[in-house]
Amino acid sequence: MNLRRDVFQAIADPTRRAILLLVASQTMTAGAIAANFDTARPTVSKHLQILTECELLGQTQNGREVHYHINAKKMKEVADFIEPFRQMWDDRFNKLEAIMKNYQPKK
Repeated sequence: MNLRRDVFQAIADPTRRAILLLVASQTMTAGAIAANFDTARPTVSKHLQILTECELLGQTQNGREVHYHINAKKMKEVADFIEPFRQMWDDRFNKLEAIMKNYQPKK
């Protein structure tokens, strides 16, 4: 059974978000990524598999080593989807801030 991975379920996991942050600055092998976590390497490998299936990470084979890198195009798609929501919440918080500045507590 081939399940389609959901990008938002993938980034909901804190470990996978941490992996994305690590790999955002440089390509890394699975071993180098796993060295940053207090979990078993197979667990990190499963996270890498999910991120790769969602196309958030890409893989480059270099001999026997697989290097993982951020898929900037896919990350931009996610950011573009989220942007209207971010703008909406920024607007709401700005309105709340304006109301709170004008609020005078009763004595």
